[in-house]
Amino acid sequence: MADLFEYKCPNCGGSVEFDSNLQKMKCPYCDSVFYVEALKNMDSRLEEAPDDEFKWATETASQWDEGEEEKMSVFVCKSCGGEIVCDETTAATSCPYCDNPVVMAGRLSQTLKPDFVIPFKLDKNRAKEELKKYTGKRRFAPKLFNTENKLDEIKGLYVPFWLFDSDASASVNYNATRTTTWSDSKYRYTKTDHFDVFRSGTMSFCNIPVDGSTKMADELMESIEPFDFSEAVDFRTAYLSGYYADKYDVSMEDSIGRANERIKESCEETLRSTVSGYESVIAQSSSIQTSNGVAKYALYPVWIIHTVYKGERLTFAINGQTGRITGNVPVSKAKLAALFAGITAVATPVIYFIGTALGLI
Repeated sequence: MADLFEYKCPNCGGSVEFDSNLQKMKCPYCDSVFYVEALKNMDSRLEEAPDDEFKWATETASQWDEGEEEKMSVFVCKSCGGEIVCDETTAATSCPYCDNPVVMAGRLSQTLKPDFVIPFKLDKNRAKEELKKYTGKRRFAPKLFNTENKLDEIKGLYVPFWLFDSDASASVNYNATRTTTWSDSKYRYTKTDHFDVFRSGTMSFCNIPVDGSTKMADELMESIEPFDFSEAVDFRTAYLSGYYADKYDVSMEDSIGRANERIKESCEETLRSTVSGYESVIAQSSSIQTSNGVAKYALYPVWIIHTVYKGERLTFAINGQTGRITGNVPVSKAKLAALFAGITAVATPVIYFIGTALGLI
Protein backbone atom coordinates (compact mmCIF):
# COMPACT_ATOMS: atom_id res chain seq x y z
CA MET A 1 0.00 0.00 0.00
CA ALA A 2 3.00 2.28 -0.40
CA ASP A 3 1.35 4.01 -3.33
CA LEU A 4 -1.37 5.35 -1.02
CA PHE A 5 1.11 7.80 0.48
CA GLU A 6 1.34 9.54 -2.88
CA TYR A 7 -2.27 10.74 -2.75
CA LYS A 8 -2.77 14.48 -2.33
CA CYS A 9 -5.25 15.99 0.10
CA PRO A 10 -8.17 17.52 -1.89
CA ASN A 11 -8.46 20.27 0.74
CA CYS A 12 -4.90 21.57 1.22
CA GLY A 13 -2.81 19.69 -1.35
CA GLY A 14 -0.59 17.98 1.23
CA SER A 15 0.41 14.31 1.01
CA VAL A 16 -2.05 12.13 2.92
CA GLU A 17 -1.03 9.13 4.99
CA PHE A 18 -2.77 5.94 6.01
CA ASP A 19 -3.90 6.01 9.65
CA SER A 20 -3.90 2.45 10.99
CA ASN A 21 -6.13 3.36 13.93
CA LEU A 22 -8.79 4.97 11.79
CA GLN A 23 -8.22 2.62 8.87
CA LYS A 24 -8.59 5.68 6.68
CA MET A 25 -6.39 8.18 4.92
CA LYS A 26 -5.51 11.23 7.01
CA CYS A 27 -3.82 14.51 6.10
CA PRO A 28 -1.15 15.45 8.66
CA TYR A 29 -1.44 19.11 7.69
CA CYS A 30 -5.16 19.87 7.98
CA ASP A 31 -6.33 16.66 9.76
CA SER A 32 -8.84 15.84 7.02
CA VAL A 33 -9.84 12.18 6.91
CA PHE A 34 -10.77 10.26 3.74
CA TYR A 35 -11.96 6.82 2.81
CA VAL A 36 -9.27 4.94 0.89
CA GLU A 37 -11.64 3.98 -1.93
CA ALA A 38 -12.84 7.56 -2.30
CA LEU A 39 -9.30 8.79 -2.95
CA LYS A 40 -8.63 5.89 -5.29
CA ASN A 41 -11.75 6.63 -7.33
CA MET A 42 -11.00 10.34 -7.49
CA ASP A 43 -7.41 9.81 -8.61
CA SER A 44 -8.51 7.26 -11.21
CA ARG A 45 -10.97 9.72 -12.73
CA LEU A 46 -8.36 12.47 -12.79
CA GLU A 47 -5.83 10.19 -14.50
CA GLU A 48 -8.35 8.95 -17.06
CA ALA A 49 -9.84 12.35 -17.88
CA PRO A 50 -8.53 13.60 -21.25
CA ASP A 51 -7.13 17.08 -21.68
CA ASP A 52 -9.37 19.80 -23.04
CA GLU A 53 -9.73 19.48 -26.80
CA PHE A 54 -11.55 21.94 -29.05
CA LYS A 55 -12.07 21.11 -32.72
CA TRP A 56 -13.17 23.70 -35.28
CA ALA A 57 -13.57 23.80 -39.02
CA THR A 58 -11.48 26.80 -40.07
CA GLU A 59 -12.96 27.37 -43.51
CA THR A 60 -14.98 30.57 -43.82
CA ALA A 61 -17.39 30.76 -46.67
CA SER A 62 -19.01 33.88 -48.00
CA GLN A 63 -17.37 36.07 -50.62
CA TRP A 64 -18.77 39.25 -52.09
CA ASP A 65 -20.82 38.92 -55.24
CA GLU A 66 -19.52 40.59 -58.35
CA GLY A 67 -19.95 44.35 -58.11
CA GLU A 68 -20.98 44.39 -54.42
CA GLU A 69 -17.58 45.49 -53.11
CA GLU A 70 -17.50 48.40 -55.55
CA LYS A 71 -20.61 49.83 -53.88
CA MET A 72 -19.00 49.89 -50.43
CA SER A 73 -16.78 52.68 -49.11
CA VAL A 74 -14.13 52.50 -46.40
CA PHE A 75 -13.26 55.38 -44.07
CA VAL A 76 -10.25 55.33 -41.76
CA CYS A 77 -9.90 57.14 -38.42
CA LYS A 78 -6.41 58.61 -38.08
CA SER A 79 -6.82 58.76 -34.30
CA CYS A 80 -7.79 55.20 -33.29
CA GLY A 81 -7.20 53.41 -36.60
CA GLY A 82 -10.77 52.22 -36.95
CA GLU A 83 -11.94 51.22 -40.42
CA ILE A 84 -15.60 52.04 -41.02
CA VAL A 85 -17.54 50.46 -43.87
CA CYS A 86 -20.71 51.97 -45.33
CA ASP A 87 -22.60 51.96 -48.59
CA GLU A 88 -21.84 54.53 -51.25
CA THR A 89 -24.79 56.74 -50.23
CA THR A 90 -23.65 57.16 -46.60
CA ALA A 91 -21.06 59.82 -45.84
CA ALA A 92 -18.89 59.21 -42.79
CA THR A 93 -17.56 62.35 -41.11
CA SER A 94 -16.54 61.17 -37.63
CA CYS A 95 -15.46 57.90 -36.04
CA PRO A 96 -18.18 56.03 -34.08
CA TYR A 97 -15.58 54.98 -31.51
CA CYS A 98 -13.61 58.12 -30.67
CA ASP A 99 -15.62 60.78 -32.55
CA ASN A 100 -12.55 62.10 -34.33
CA PRO A 101 -12.70 62.98 -38.07
CA VAL A 102 -12.35 60.15 -40.59
CA VAL A 103 -10.93 60.27 -44.09
CA MET A 104 -11.94 58.38 -47.23
CA ALA A 105 -9.68 55.35 -47.76
CA GLY A 106 -11.19 53.89 -50.93
CA ARG A 107 -13.39 50.97 -51.83
CA LEU A 108 -13.89 47.78 -49.85
CA SER A 109 -11.65 44.89 -50.83
CA GLN A 110 -10.05 41.71 -49.50
CA THR A 111 -12.52 41.04 -46.72
CA LEU A 112 -15.17 38.40 -46.24
CA LYS A 113 -18.82 39.09 -46.84
CA PRO A 114 -21.07 38.65 -43.75
CA ASP A 115 -23.33 35.60 -43.78
CA PHE A 116 -26.05 37.20 -41.66
CA VAL A 117 -27.17 40.53 -40.28
CA ILE A 118 -29.61 41.45 -37.51
CA PRO A 119 -31.30 44.66 -38.71
CA PHE A 120 -31.77 47.61 -36.35
CA LYS A 121 -35.10 47.57 -34.49
CA LEU A 122 -34.54 50.72 -32.43
CA ASP A 123 -34.40 53.91 -34.46
CA LYS A 124 -32.29 56.90 -33.45
CA ASN A 125 -35.05 58.67 -31.49
CA ARG A 126 -35.92 55.51 -29.56
CA ALA A 127 -32.26 54.98 -28.70
CA LYS A 128 -32.11 58.50 -27.25
CA GLU A 129 -35.25 57.84 -25.22
CA GLU A 130 -33.81 54.64 -23.81
CA LEU A 131 -30.64 56.50 -22.82
CA LYS A 132 -32.66 59.14 -20.95
CA LYS A 133 -34.62 56.44 -19.12
CA TYR A 134 -31.41 54.68 -18.23
CA THR A 135 -29.58 57.73 -16.89
CA GLY A 136 -32.75 58.99 -15.18
CA LYS A 137 -32.84 55.85 -13.04
CA ARG A 138 -29.27 56.27 -11.80
CA ARG A 139 -29.88 57.12 -8.15
CA PHE A 140 -26.39 58.47 -7.52
CA ALA A 141 -25.98 60.53 -10.67
CA PRO A 142 -25.32 64.25 -10.01
CA LYS A 143 -28.51 66.34 -9.81
CA LEU A 144 -27.83 68.31 -12.96
CA PHE A 145 -26.62 65.38 -15.06
CA ASN A 146 -29.90 64.70 -16.87
CA THR A 147 -30.52 68.41 -17.57
CA GLU A 148 -26.97 69.47 -18.43
CA ASN A 149 -25.97 66.24 -20.14
CA LYS A 150 -25.91 67.00 -23.87
CA LEU A 151 -26.28 64.31 -26.51
CA ASP A 152 -23.36 65.05 -28.78
CA GLU A 153 -23.83 62.50 -31.53
CA ILE A 154 -25.43 59.09 -32.04
CA LYS A 155 -24.36 56.60 -34.67
CA GLY A 156 -25.81 53.29 -35.76
CA LEU A 157 -22.99 50.78 -36.13
CA TYR A 158 -23.03 47.16 -37.26
CA VAL A 159 -20.41 45.36 -35.15
CA PRO A 160 -18.76 42.25 -36.68
CA PHE A 161 -19.22 38.99 -34.78
CA TRP A 162 -18.02 35.47 -35.35
CA LEU A 163 -20.75 32.99 -34.35
CA PHE A 164 -19.64 29.54 -33.29
CA ASP A 165 -21.67 26.29 -33.28
CA SER A 166 -20.34 23.18 -31.56
CA ASP A 167 -21.20 19.98 -29.73
CA ALA A 168 -19.46 19.47 -26.40
CA SER A 169 -18.77 16.62 -24.00
CA ALA A 170 -17.85 17.74 -20.50
CA SER A 171 -16.94 16.24 -17.13
CA VAL A 172 -16.19 18.05 -13.88
CA ASN A 173 -14.94 16.91 -10.46
CA TYR A 174 -16.19 18.94 -7.50
CA ASN A 175 -15.19 19.07 -3.86
CA ALA A 176 -18.45 19.57 -1.95
CA THR A 177 -18.87 20.11 1.77
CA ARG A 178 -21.50 19.84 4.51
CA THR A 179 -20.87 21.30 7.96
CA THR A 180 -22.28 20.13 11.28
CA THR A 181 -21.90 22.08 14.54
CA TRP A 182 -22.66 21.13 18.13
CA SER A 183 -21.49 22.10 21.59
CA ASP A 184 -21.18 20.84 25.13
CA SER A 185 -20.63 22.68 28.40
CA LYS A 186 -17.05 23.56 27.46
CA TYR A 187 -16.59 23.62 23.70
CA ARG A 188 -18.29 24.28 20.41
CA TYR A 189 -17.45 21.73 17.72
CA THR A 190 -17.54 22.00 13.95
CA LYS A 191 -17.32 19.00 11.67
CA THR A 192 -16.94 19.43 7.91
CA ASP A 193 -17.65 16.44 5.67
CA HIS A 194 -16.07 16.53 2.20
CA PHE A 195 -17.62 14.77 -0.78
CA ASP A 196 -16.13 13.92 -4.14
CA VAL A 197 -18.86 14.84 -6.65
CA PHE A 198 -18.58 13.97 -10.33
CA ARG A 199 -20.77 15.24 -13.16
CA SER A 200 -20.59 14.65 -16.90
CA GLY A 201 -22.82 15.30 -19.87
CA THR A 202 -23.13 16.39 -23.47
CA MET A 203 -24.58 19.63 -24.79
CA SER A 204 -24.80 21.63 -28.00
CA PHE A 205 -24.07 25.31 -28.58
CA CYS A 206 -25.41 27.55 -31.32
CA ASN A 207 -24.30 31.04 -32.31
CA ILE A 208 -21.80 31.71 -29.52
CA PRO A 209 -20.87 35.34 -30.30
CA VAL A 210 -17.32 36.62 -30.27
CA ASP A 211 -16.70 40.26 -31.12
CA GLY A 212 -14.54 40.55 -34.26
CA SER A 213 -13.39 44.13 -33.65
CA THR A 214 -10.48 45.20 -31.47
CA LYS A 215 -12.09 48.65 -31.11
CA MET A 216 -15.03 47.15 -29.22
CA ALA A 217 -13.95 45.48 -25.98
CA ASP A 218 -15.29 41.94 -25.58
CA GLU A 219 -16.60 42.82 -22.10
CA LEU A 220 -18.48 45.81 -23.50
CA MET A 221 -20.21 43.80 -26.21
CA GLU A 222 -20.96 40.90 -23.87
CA SER A 223 -22.60 43.33 -21.45
CA ILE A 224 -25.30 44.23 -24.01
CA GLU A 225 -25.98 40.61 -24.94
CA PRO A 226 -28.03 38.70 -25.76
CA PHE A 227 -28.88 39.31 -29.38
CA ASP A 228 -31.79 37.25 -30.73
CA PHE A 229 -30.39 35.36 -33.71
CA SER A 230 -33.85 34.15 -34.70
CA GLU A 231 -34.34 37.64 -36.21
CA ALA A 232 -31.16 37.43 -38.29
CA VAL A 233 -31.53 37.50 -42.08
CA ASP A 234 -29.21 36.73 -44.97
CA PHE A 235 -26.89 39.68 -45.48
CA ARG A 236 -27.80 42.28 -48.09
CA THR A 237 -25.97 45.55 -48.63
CA ALA A 238 -29.33 47.36 -48.41
CA TYR A 239 -29.31 46.85 -44.62
CA LEU A 240 -26.25 49.12 -44.37
CA SER A 241 -28.02 52.08 -45.89
CA GLY A 242 -27.81 54.96 -43.40
CA TYR A 243 -25.61 52.98 -40.98
CA TYR A 244 -21.94 52.21 -40.54
CA ALA A 245 -20.33 48.79 -40.30
CA ASP A 246 -17.06 48.05 -38.57
CA LYS A 247 -14.58 46.13 -40.69
CA TYR A 248 -13.49 43.08 -38.68
CA ASP A 249 -9.83 43.03 -37.69
CA VAL A 250 -9.93 39.84 -35.61
CA SER A 251 -10.02 36.73 -37.79
CA MET A 252 -12.17 33.72 -37.11
CA GLU A 253 -9.06 31.72 -36.21
CA ASP A 254 -8.01 34.35 -33.67
CA SER A 255 -11.52 34.36 -32.17
CA ILE A 256 -11.56 30.63 -31.46
CA GLY A 257 -9.77 31.05 -28.11
CA ARG A 258 -12.57 33.24 -26.73
CA ALA A 259 -15.20 30.82 -28.07
CA ASN A 260 -13.44 27.97 -26.27
CA GLU A 261 -13.45 29.97 -23.03
CA ARG A 262 -17.17 30.68 -23.30
CA ILE A 263 -17.96 27.01 -24.03
CA LYS A 264 -15.84 25.84 -21.09
CA GLU A 265 -17.44 28.35 -18.71
CA SER A 266 -20.93 27.42 -19.86
CA CYS A 267 -20.30 23.67 -19.55
CA GLU A 268 -18.96 24.06 -16.03
CA GLU A 269 -21.84 26.32 -14.98
CA THR A 270 -24.43 23.95 -16.45
CA LEU A 271 -23.02 20.90 -14.69
CA ARG A 272 -22.58 22.90 -11.47
CA SER A 273 -26.31 23.68 -11.51
CA THR A 274 -27.03 19.95 -11.11
CA VAL A 275 -25.13 19.74 -7.79
CA SER A 276 -27.32 20.56 -4.80
CA GLY A 277 -27.61 19.76 -1.12
CA TYR A 278 -24.14 20.99 -0.16
CA GLU A 279 -22.97 24.13 1.60
CA SER A 280 -20.08 24.68 -0.79
CA VAL A 281 -19.17 23.24 -4.17
CA ILE A 282 -15.77 23.95 -5.72
CA ALA A 283 -14.63 22.62 -9.08
CA GLN A 284 -11.39 20.69 -8.75
CA SER A 285 -10.86 19.76 -12.38
CA SER A 286 -12.71 19.64 -15.67
CA SER A 287 -12.35 18.11 -19.10
CA ILE A 288 -14.03 19.56 -22.19
CA GLN A 289 -14.03 18.09 -25.71
CA THR A 290 -15.81 19.69 -28.66
CA SER A 291 -16.71 18.38 -32.11
CA ASN A 292 -18.52 19.54 -35.25
CA GLY A 293 -17.36 23.10 -34.63
CA VAL A 294 -18.18 25.63 -37.36
CA ALA A 295 -18.29 29.43 -37.51
CA LYS A 296 -20.38 32.07 -39.28
CA TYR A 297 -19.81 35.78 -39.82
CA ALA A 298 -22.57 38.19 -38.83
CA LEU A 299 -23.19 41.89 -38.19
CA TYR A 300 -25.04 42.91 -35.01
CA PRO A 301 -26.67 46.34 -34.51
CA VAL A 302 -25.30 48.73 -31.88
CA TRP A 303 -26.04 52.40 -31.24
CA ILE A 304 -22.98 54.34 -30.12
CA ILE A 305 -23.86 57.54 -28.26
CA HIS A 306 -21.38 60.23 -27.25
CA THR A 307 -22.48 62.73 -24.61
CA VAL A 308 -20.76 65.64 -22.93
CA TYR A 309 -21.16 66.52 -19.23
CA LYS A 310 -19.09 69.29 -17.62
CA GLY A 311 -16.57 69.02 -20.44
CA GLU A 312 -16.22 65.27 -19.97
CA ARG A 313 -17.01 63.01 -22.95
CA LEU A 314 -19.02 59.90 -22.05
CA THR A 315 -19.81 56.96 -24.32
CA PHE A 316 -22.81 54.59 -24.21
CA ALA A 317 -23.49 51.46 -26.25
CA ILE A 318 -27.08 50.30 -26.85
CA ASN A 319 -28.15 46.97 -28.29
CA GLY A 320 -29.92 48.08 -31.47
CA GLN A 321 -32.25 45.09 -31.29
CA THR A 322 -33.25 44.87 -27.60
CA GLY A 323 -32.34 48.26 -26.09
CA ARG A 324 -29.94 46.87 -23.49
CA ILE A 325 -27.49 49.62 -22.46
CA THR A 326 -24.00 49.85 -21.06
CA GLY A 327 -22.02 53.02 -20.46
CA ASN A 328 -20.28 55.46 -18.13
CA VAL A 329 -22.59 57.33 -15.76
CA PRO A 330 -21.29 59.99 -13.35
CA VAL A 331 -21.70 59.24 -9.65
CA SER A 332 -21.97 62.02 -7.09
CA LYS A 333 -19.70 61.47 -4.12
CA ALA A 334 -21.91 63.84 -2.17
CA LYS A 335 -24.92 61.55 -2.61
CA LEU A 336 -22.85 58.55 -1.57
CA ALA A 337 -21.61 60.40 1.49
CA ALA A 338 -25.18 61.41 2.39
CA LEU A 339 -26.28 57.79 2.08
CA PHE A 340 -23.61 56.34 4.35
CA ALA A 341 -22.97 59.20 6.74
CA GLY A 342 -26.16 61.25 6.59
CA ILE A 343 -24.32 64.37 5.46
CA THR A 344 -24.29 66.35 2.24
CA ALA A 345 -20.96 67.50 0.88
CA VAL A 346 -20.59 71.06 -0.40
CA ALA A 347 -18.69 70.02 -3.50
CA THR A 348 -19.90 67.31 -5.85
CA PRO A 349 -16.89 65.48 -7.29
CA VAL A 350 -17.66 63.07 -10.10
CA ILE A 351 -16.42 59.49 -10.57
CA TYR A 352 -17.54 56.96 -13.15
CA PHE A 353 -18.75 53.40 -13.18
CA ILE A 354 -19.88 50.89 -15.78
CA GLY A 355 -23.53 49.88 -15.56
CA THR A 356 -25.98 47.94 -17.67
CA ALA A 357 -29.73 48.03 -17.99
CA LEU A 358 -32.36 46.42 -20.15
CA GLY A 359 -34.44 48.95 -22.05
CA LEU A 360 -38.14 48.36 -22.51
CA ILE A 361 -39.32 47.80 -26.06
